[in-house]
Amino acid sequence: MMNRMSILDSIAGPRDLRALSRAQMEQLADEIRAFLITNVSRTGGHLGPNLGVVELTMAIHRVFDSPHDPVIFDTGHQSYVHKMLTGRADKFATLRQKGGISGYPDRAESDHDWVANSHASTALSWAEGMAKGYFLRGEDRTVVAVVGDGALTGGMAWEALNNIAAEQNLRLVVIVNDNGRSYTPTVGGLANHLAGLRTDRRYEETLSLIKRVVNKIPFVGRPMYDLMHGFKTGVKDVVAPQDLFSDLGIKYTGPIDGHDIAALTNHLEQARQFDGPVIVHCITVKGKGFKAAEEHEQDRFHAVGQINDITGEPLSATVQATWTDAFAEAMVQIGAKNPRVVALTAAMLHPTGLSRFAAAFPERTFDVGIAEQHAVTSAAGLAKAGMHPVVAVYSTFLNRAFDQLLMDVALHECGVTLVLDRAGVTGSDGPSHNGMWDMSITGIVPTLQLAAPRDQRRLQDALERAVTVDDAPTVVRFSKERLPDEIPAVVTRGKGVEAVDVLRQDVKAKTLIVGYGQFAGLALQVGEKLSDQGVPTTVADPLWALPISGELIELARGFDHIVTIEDNLVVGGLGHRLRATFAEAGVTATMQHFGIPQEFLLHASRSQVLESIGLTPKAIAHKVLPAVLGSNGVGSSLRAQRARS
Repeated sequence: MMNRMSILDSIAGPRDLRALSRAQMEQLADEIRAFLITNVSRTGGHLGPNLGVVELTMAIHRVFDSPHDPVIFDTGHQSYVHKMLTGRADKFATLRQKGGISGYPDRAESDHDWVANSHASTALSWAEGMAKGYFLRGEDRTVVAVVGDGALTGGMAWEALNNIAAEQNLRLVVIVNDNGRSYTPTVGGLANHLAGLRTDRRYEETLSLIKRVVNKIPFVGRPMYDLMHGFKTGVKDVVAPQDLFSDLGIKYTGPIDGHDIAALTNHLEQARQFDGPVIVHCITVKGKGFKAAEEHEQDRFHAVGQINDITGEPLSATVQATWTDAFAEAMVQIGAKNPRVVALTAAMLHPTGLSRFAAAFPERTFDVGIAEQHAVTSAAGLAKAGMHPVVAVYSTFLNRAFDQLLMDVALHECGVTLVLDRAGVTGSDGPSHNGMWDMSITGIVPTLQLAAPRDQRRLQDALERAVTVDDAPTVVRFSKERLPDEIPAVVTRGKGVEAVDVLRQDVKAKTLIVGYGQFAGLALQVGEKLSDQGVPTTVADPLWALPISGELIELARGFDHIVTIEDNLVVGGLGHRLRATFAEAGVTATMQHFGIPQEFLLHASRSQVLESIGLTPKAIAHKVLPAVLGSNGVGSSLRAQRARS
């Protein structure tokens, strides 16, 4: 906890930084790091990225006038220090909790948060548009875009840079927070180029010599060195004449030590005064100040749960198996049996579990950086060349590659398997990270087949079948939650893509509950609650949700009321698709659909979000019961009994 006389306690807003001396700024940086480690260790969150941008964020707010000068973060998870310096330090005990502050910029929290961006590679487009708008309105404002954690590997960032280069009158400062990492070490040609600038021995040796000599000059030595260090026509161009950004026609300065507050302030001030777009290249250390984070090669501290604030070890003594673990295990087994299977991901090798496949089959694993569109079309190319690619990303990130799925994979009849981790409600990461759109989006793709397995065994079966489909896209989706215990079938109807598992069967039942994926267990709980109320039910799980099984249609014919439960939007979801299909097939049962409403869900724990939108056994049963009691086939004696009670 900070001492009452600490500098951090005196910071009510960005302007307070301008009165601080260099020594006070350095002390404040230490206090911010201690604050972050203590608080994020308690709540969980993106610790590593924010420890790396402490001095950089301080310098930004010392030089620019936020919110008059908009500061946009790409990606938004590196905005914790920004939140602290804009009056929200006292709210960090509520970070990512229901009713608390978000783990990303949030327009509802502060005027200093302009864009609630938590998907990568978008900030430059936002910044270019805003800077262009201010120019057209004649407003004297500078837009600052902080681009880091691998965001420049995304194609959208380069589309924006191409347009920024064509608009030399824009007051726009692009700060490249270059820590060499996204979730893991950044990959690709750009990353290699930046690494070359960081590590070129001639540059370092020449710079060190100049620094030693110039700094010895009394009084003016350090300011002179900072100025020389910032000149594009100086030492950098001697040793790196093929500068990538200069080739785009954009003013470039750097690379700069991203933890040197004085150097950062000088460079940013120069950039602010330049009448045109400027790229400021800063070298930072992700996790700086926390030894466990700095030394962890796989970047486990990019995002953390509750951890020991000294050792970095998780506070929970038990580690529960997750869907990601099950997928990782299944992929290694499949890869060993099928040499045609290759794996792709978009800068998420470890978060998706593909690191195990990469360790076993490095030559068959491709991390393309934060470039989901490229990943999907590259997978189409691999499929046409005779391989079977498995593309693993978080569900929410597939949104960006829909056109590629539709036009490159499906149209060309390519056998590509998409594995969507974090499907459904994820919770604490907020509205952008809920995987609540994938079944609605992918459901309109011709020929696509989709499985939402309910347990590990069904996941293994779905993956093994998916990699045999070589003429259509397949999707396998699963939740962020812990892996549930195996849910056995009472009986299985049909085989393969037509198979339907009946999980609960009552010969007297006139109500059928269809549960998908993680919600198959929820469907069983709803069935039990209805049974306790005297309403017999049958519960079914379509192992392959798409295409709709003929066996499921035939099963439905025997019921008066059908309930669907899915961890996806109700609008355009599987339930609505069933309704249309059943109507065409002459199934006359009444239907109810339960899923996620068409709205952006506020951050909270997954269980809190589900409760707030009515996706609990009690809430669903409460809504189903009156519909069942009012439908045909329900005895009047049951209604009379309820009336008496």
